[in-house]
Amino acid sequence: MHDLRDSTIQIKNKKAFNFAFRQLRRYINGKEKSYYRRSVRTNEIFYITNYKELKKSLQGYKMKKNIAIFCPSGNFGGMELDTVKLAQKLNPYCNIVLVTKKGGFIEQNFDKYFSKDDSVVLESLGFRSLSFLNTIIQTKKLLKKYDIKNIIYFGTSKLKVVYFALLGTNINLIARHGTTRREKKGFFNKLVYSRIDYHIAICKHLLNNIKKIFPFGIQTKTTLIYTSMKFRNLTKRNSGKLTILHTGRIVRGKGQIDAIKACEILVQNGIDFEFFLVGGYEKGYEEEFTKFYNSVEYKDKIKLIGFTNEVDKYLSKADIFLFPSYGEGLSNSFLEALSVGLKCISYDNTSFPELKELGFDFVLVENKNIDKLKEKLLKVAKHEIMFDLEKNKEIIENVFSQENEIKKYLEILK
Repeated sequence: MHDLRDSTIQIKNKKAFNFAFRQLRRYINGKEKSYYRRSVRTNEIFYITNYKELKKSLQGYKMKKNIAIFCPSGNFGGMELDTVKLAQKLNPYCNIVLVTKKGGFIEQNFDKYFSKDDSVVLESLGFRSLSFLNTIIQTKKLLKKYDIKNIIYFGTSKLKVVYFALLGTNINLIARHGTTRREKKGFFNKLVYSRIDYHIAICKHLLNNIKKIFPFGIQTKTTLIYTSMKFRNLTKRNSGKLTILHTGRIVRGKGQIDAIKACEILVQNGIDFEFFLVGGYEKGYEEEFTKFYNSVEYKDKIKLIGFTNEVDKYLSKADIFLFPSYGEGLSNSFLEALSVGLKCISYDNTSFPELKELGFDFVLVENKNIDKLKEKLLKVAKHEIMFDLEKNKEIIENVFSQENEIKKYLEILK
């Protein structure tokens, strides 16, 4: 029997002791090992036969950083998927509490993304104005329950809840931004946003936006962390006709209507094609979009797929990725298309010029100019514009690697 007092493995309160004890039993379950514990007023000391295994397990736990990742949105979209993906990436290095809106997409699909073996637990909160005080209380409880040292907060919606929950603590607050924001004016906003320790931007466009509109505290810092993309080879499936693709929520700002209008030039030039729109409707936009869609003379060539988990199926058959979005933080859909070797077309706005600066080979079109969009689409369809698609794949592997993303996050976590 080993006395671990010499190994400085002391747990200073009963709650922490009980947690560590449960963790320990997972390692020695089913083995004939005796253990003994003795309570002392201010300390709990372990004695156990398998000292090496205990030390290894507790050290491993101590090395992991305790973080809460907040996503107050209940919708399905890029931010929600990025939240899930970041939790998956940091899972091997952190003990994670994923905090999201009760009844929302992440809560409903949590078991699809995480297993019982992952170091990720789910907590759901109301995030409603009427339950503001209760949400603050629940947030304070979960921060204490899981001994949270870091919060990564997606967006800024409902951030005041976290601000009040953090009063009297030194928890590291990190705001991760994926879209542009409006200027935060007024004394209360200055109070809330100056509490942020780090602003993370996923592109330079957003980094500049953050510096212009957010009040900064004395300790507030900014950093650029590109969201990593998994490079993968898809088996190309030839449908025998030109295949165009757009992926993303069907909403006015994603430019699906502009993309459909641009396809008119293909009809006029006798080019056989099919255009797949993959994504579900933004709430309140379906009626407007459907009315436009039904007015299109060549709508038989426009395939509305809706939401699907089989995006690879459409990426593998596509030739062109037509994405005239009115503005993006940094589009996962666009990067994904570049990574699998599609010929990509976008408007010249927000983060797309930055992708050009990084060396990606794709077509930029004057912002919201449908005539120019038609012109470029026709040239790409006729192979009059050449692309270095392998170069695009290399940039994805080097600049947008998961290793780079994880390393930068771990550097700013306590």
